Amino acid sequence: MTSLVRHITIDCADAYELALFWAEVLGSSVSDDDAPGDPEALVEASGAALLFVTVPESKGIKNRVHLDVRPEDRTRDEEVERLLALGATLVADHRKPSGRGWATLADPEGNEFCVECGAAERAALDGTRLPVTADDVTLAVRLAADALAQSPADDWHVPAGSLTWDCWETVEHLSDDLFAYAVQLGPRKPPLEHDVPYRWAPEREGGPWNAIFADPEAGTAGLLQTLEASGALLTAMVRTASPALRSYHSHGVSDPEGFAAMGIVETLVHTHDVAAGLSFSFTPPRGLCDRVLARLFPDAPDDADRWTVLLWSTGRADLPGRDRVTSWKWHGAPLDR
Repeated sequence: MTSLVRHITIDCADAYELALFWAEVLGSSVSDDDAPGDPEALVEASGAALLFVTVPESKGIKNRVHLDVRPEDRTRDEEVERLLALGATLVADHRKPSGRGWATLADPEGNEFCVECGAAERAALDGTRLPVTADDVTLAVRLAADALAQSPADDWHVPAGSLTWDCWETVEHLSDDLFAYAVQLGPRKPPLEHDVPYRWAPEREGGPWNAIFADPEAGTAGLLQTLEASGALLTAMVRTASPALRSYHSHGVSDPEGFAAMGIVETLVHTHDVAAGLSFSFTPPRGLCDRVLARLFPDAPDDADRWTVLLWSTGRADLPGRDRVTSWKWHGAPLDR
């Protein structure tokens, strides 16, 4: 047995006030159990749980342990300006003209922390692609579920775009895909020559072969719950699996990033199919499309709208100057980095 780090605990003069600052830094909130004047305050965020504890001693020397933060949706320099506006102070500037480096800041009680380049900046500096992550899976599934939930259509048993399945079946199939990719990452020794042996079968002739089906009595709200639940399973498995893990897929033995990208592509294109059937529009973010294209379709054109290219790559759209794709498969095997 081993131990896990439960909290990163920070001594301070006012636990609640400092927790408010860090909640803003991390895009989180202070625990509902904590209030001004409490001796402790907890901030939970993705990848970190910070516990602030009020102590009588003041900070005397430089911290022997500090936090490094990385912006998710802005540049390093934009994040530095945001944090300075929140009340941080600049302690030392290690940013270089090349774009590399970091800035050392201090929180309102003087605790040092560093602001590094975000993943997108690092990829641009290194000339590498931006990896597909567990957070990307979460984003794709939430975008899909939100778009589908807003459809005013009552009848989901109409064809899903150009598919032979109806819209209900297509969402069931999507839920099943996400589940199937998650379970491939689950065994201690993932199979390299076959799927994890769940039983897949169609409910009707010509319908999708699924292990996952939604209860019709639960209606479309229940159907979308199965989608979110299967998406959460894949997110959790991608987040916790070793990058070195390999598991079977019919398009090539793949890694956790590959299964994440597959789940995202399935989510985006099948939401497109259902949107066509239910007569509403759906356009995912360019960056999300670009990341999965780079991972699964490395030879895809890079001179056109990324969503259109993803639809073209999966046989769902025309691309000017190029033949329509009638047969396709993605590159599931890990890419050389």
